[in-house]
Amino acid sequence: MSGKEPKEQISRISVSLSPVILRELDAMVEAKGYASRSQAIQNIVHQELMSCRQESGDELSAGVIILFYNNTVANLPQRLADLQYENLAEVISSLHVNLIRRQTLEVLLVQGKVKKLQEIADQFITLPGVISGRLHLIASLIPPVHETGRELELNVEEP
Repeated sequence: MSGKEPKEQISRISVSLSPVILRELDAMVEAKGYASRSQAIQNIVHQELMSCRQESGDELSAGVIILFYNNTVANLPQRLADLQYENLAEVISSLHVNLIRRQTLEVLLVQGKVKKLQEIADQFITLPGVISGRLHLIASLIPPVHETGRELELNVEEP
């Protein structure tokens, strides 16, 4: 085996744009530092496809919930932890970073049906003390942690 992975097949398409939109696209390519128009258009199409996937709700997706919150609000850190436990099947991992002025940035890695992920994100984002938050989905999935037929059994007793 050579160790090289096969190159992904690329399809070429033709796109017609008005001169105004083409100038704006070129300005965006320059400003954001894209390598090409194709790279910028691919990114735009990917974002729109994810938006459509979010609307359907039944698709499986992975992504992150990004939260920015005031950690001095009574019981907020505990409420956030409780919500993670309540959604253990979808919340894969979390990372929180303490910032200045008693603020925290938290990132939750999630996977599941898009509709369920949006519901979970809404539960987090609407908690008192959360300054801002959003769900960002990607068009991919995290590989299974456990083999099918060998589901993990948790024998955890409530305190």
